[in-house]
Amino acid sequence: MKVVDLTHRFSIHTPGWVGYPSPKLSYFQRHATHGIVSQWLELPLHSGTHFDGQMHIVSGGSDIASLPIDKLCREGVIVDISDEMRDWAVIKPKHITDRADVRKGDILIYNTGWHRYFNGGPEEDEERYFLRHPGGDREFAEWLVEMDFAWTGFDTGSADHPMNTSIRYKRPDAARRFEREEGINLEERFPEDDIFVMHKVPFPAGVLHVENMGGDIEQVLGRRCLIGAFPIPIEGGEASPCRVVAFVDE
Repeated sequence: MKVVDLTHRFSIHTPGWVGYPSPKLSYFQRHATHGIVSQWLELPLHSGTHFDGQMHIVSGGSDIASLPIDKLCREGVIVDISDEMRDWAVIKPKHITDRADVRKGDILIYNTGWHRYFNGGPEEDEERYFLRHPGGDREFAEWLVEMDFAWTGFDTGSADHPMNTSIRYKRPDAARRFEREEGINLEERFPEDDIFVMHKVPFPAGVLHVENMGGDIEQVLGRRCLIGAFPIPIEGGEASPCRVVAFVDE
């Protein structure tokens, strides 16, 4: 069995989500002064590859520590949809079902190709990664619930289309560019009442997700295999940095 890491490496260059503070890593003990090294890490929980808990979206929802291990680790599919993706593409269920045998209760991971723009990636472009990535809409969100997936994962900064998040207000220049290049009114395409629909529809139904996947994901595209996500079981935590691996029969 081959174990393939689907996790981005973490460093001080790892970004939090748009508008979130950057991680801080520092020493508070050093060899010369203490004979041992100890460090302090301060970061938003939504940094790098991370698992969003239900309480991130649902008031009174469950925390990260409540996730059962048999839901975090089970069979699933890793689907490559990168050939149909472009800046601001909208992901539909057919992008998955046209090319993979997906089953109810699976773990679903889909590769858009956007991991290559993540910090430290071969084509690093932080603005393109966070402001212009593909994302799902209401149709896709409702399909995730219908399929009762254990959880989903993807190689973008959010499951939501960036123009269907608060980025449209944080970066009005990006919103203007979207309308100009796509030739469509932003409010018509993504009504304000539907913002964060890829969180607000699946999460109450228990279909959570892992954001910012990457690592060696290209080695396992198109595979059905055992997949495991391993967040820190933080009591009261609304998210957690996470390692994700695929266990592939050779």
